[in-house]
Amino acid sequence: VAQRTGISTKTMYRLVPCKADLFEKVISERIGTFMLEVNPAELDKYELCEAMEHILVSFGTLTLSKATIGLLRLVIGESDRFPEIAAAFHHIAVVQTTDAIAGWLERQRDRGLLKIDDPVRSASALRGMMTMDLQRSAMLGVGQVPTAEEIEARAKFCARLFLDGCRA
Repeated sequence: VAQRTGISTKTMYRLVPCKADLFEKVISERIGTFMLEVNPAELDKYELCEAMEHILVSFGTLTLSKATIGLLRLVIGESDRFPEIAAAFHHIAVVQTTDAIAGWLERQRDRGLLKIDDPVRSASALRGMMTMDLQRSAMLGVGQVPTAEEIEARAKFCARLFLDGCRA
């Protein structure tokens, strides 16, 4: 990594003391883009269904990219040897994105637009519905990474399916 970035190994270790720290920085940077996309002030500009579609497209774009799928393969492959990397990935990638989606769902519930008991479980279900099968197929090499159009179509489908079951 130091060689590719054009810095000395000593400088690299001063900036990033261990693999887990480097990995956390990479994941945090990727998640940061998603977090900007699901900014509550920005989402409030949309109608309910459009906002959910926006969240799901952003989430799908993040999690169904070749880079993220590659990182996930790495995490799974190295989790026995480097459990701290798996823990970092879970906290940064899974917990933070779930919390962001759950926060939005909770705000919609509080506004009287959704009838849901548990925003975190609902967010988890939405995440799985949006990406799980597509991501698993791509990780196993039995499916392709979806195109932007396929992600958008999936997001629209998932948003409508969810909202038709939860709309107040």
